[in-house]
Amino acid sequence: MSTRIRLALALAPFVLFAAGCGSGEKAQPQPAADPAAAPAAAVSDAPDPAVMAAGQEGYAICQTCHQAEGQGVPGTYPPLAGSEYATGPADRMIAIVLHGMTGPITVNGQTYNNVMAPWGALADDQLAATITYVRNSFGNKASAVTAADVAAVRQATASRTTAWTVAELEAATLR
Repeated sequence: MSTRIRLALALAPFVLFAAGCGSGEKAQPQPAADPAAAPAAAVSDAPDPAVMAAGQEGYAICQTCHQAEGQGVPGTYPPLAGSEYATGPADRMIAIVLHGMTGPITVNGQTYNNVMAPWGALADDQLAATITYVRNSFGNKASAVTAADVAAVRQATASRTTAWTVAELEAATLR
C-alpha cells in the first residue's frame, strides 16, 4: 500500500471528526424536502481519487517509455496523451497492457514501430488502476476500468501468447 494511501487512511478519522465539529449550537430540525422540487444530484464521472493515486504509482512502469507526462518519445514510443488507444474502448487498452503490442501503430497521426512489453503478470486491480490513471491523465478523459473489466479481458484472451499487432487487436473478441 502506498504511503499516500496509508496517510489518507490514517487521517480519515480526523477529517470526519473535523467535519462533524461545528459552532457548538444544537442543530435545528429541518422540514422534509419535497423530492420533486429538489434539483437532480450531479453525477461525477471522475474516477475515485484512491484509484487514481494507485494508478499514478503503477504508471511508474509505463513512464520509462511513455514519459512522465504521457508525451511518449517521438519516433520511438507513442504518446498516451490524446491517444485514441488510451481513450478509446477500454477493452482494447486492457488487451494491449495484458499482452503487449508489436509492429507499426499510428497514434495522433504519427506512426511508431516498436515493441511494448506485456504487463499481464500484474494483478487485475493494479492494471485497472494504472489504466484508469492513463485514461484520465495528460488531458485524457475516459471511463474508469475495474478489476472485473481486466479479469474479463484476461479470461477472453488467456490463450494469447504473443504481443498484439494492430490488425490482430482490431479483429479480436476481447470479452
